[in-house]
Amino acid sequence: MSQKKIKEGMKLILLNLFFIVICLVTMVPVFYTLSVSFNGQNSLLTSQFSFIPKDFTLDNYREVLFGEDIIRWFGNTVFLAFTTVALSLLVAIPAAYCFSRKRFPGRKPILRGLVLLNSFPSILSMFALYRLLRPMGLINNRVGLILIYTGTMAVFSLWNMKGYFDSIPVEIEEAAKIDGANAIQVVCRIVMPLARPSIIVTALMVLIYVWNEYIYSTTFMTGEVNYTLAAGLYALQATEMQGSWPVFSAAAIVVSLPVLIIFFACQKYMTSGLTAGGVKG
Repeated sequence: MSQKKIKEGMKLILLNLFFIVICLVTMVPVFYTLSVSFNGQNSLLTSQFSFIPKDFTLDNYREVLFGEDIIRWFGNTVFLAFTTVALSLLVAIPAAYCFSRKRFPGRKPILRGLVLLNSFPSILSMFALYRLLRPMGLINNRVGLILIYTGTMAVFSLWNMKGYFDSIPVEIEEAAKIDGANAIQVVCRIVMPLARPSIIVTALMVLIYVWNEYIYSTTFMTGEVNYTLAAGLYALQATEMQGSWPVFSAAAIVVSLPVLIIFFACQKYMTSGLTAGGVKG
């Protein structure tokens, strides 16, 4: 083995070790939260730091699953998340394809305007949205929150999938048309299967956004019966002195599991979906 290959191998090993250490450091809060969730003592704020629970118990998870309203919050969040994903993709997929393949007057100004609108912090539009939704009776109404989420994430979905459509060669579509396929068949049978990684990744990112969103859900959906998981978790731990940290930790772990399962199930699509979605259009 040459000296050059040995040096390259050592550099690769050191680089891998560096990233492993970084991953372990970033996972420390997760490991500690998991440890606290199995602890029977509410001793998070003590100076005795330990990853091993001193009083191991499953009562915290039992209280979360059966003693709190997490099932209701879970149902609210699932409904909002999957409805938002469906509507965002329904709007964004045809729009992204049109912006990618068609050249029409005002195309670039519209795209730049969408980027500009999406660049402002969402909290700036809070008062305006409230004034718009209140006369229509959409405060404390799932429809109002779905409209806000869809309007926010449809722009992101459009841009992400437009980049992927740009990476699909036009020659593939032209060859299909020569073989006798019409425009609908080209899109449904050629383009959509090729764009599956981008669609799955976009849907996953919209899902994660809605699953973790807090500001809009607490502003436009008040009352415990309307809580989402993010608002419900805050209700479990309103103050550091009154709340139960083990119960809160157990709830945080339970809330995170569905998204983690979906993420790992779709992991094979992540690399191609994200990298191709970054193509300049």
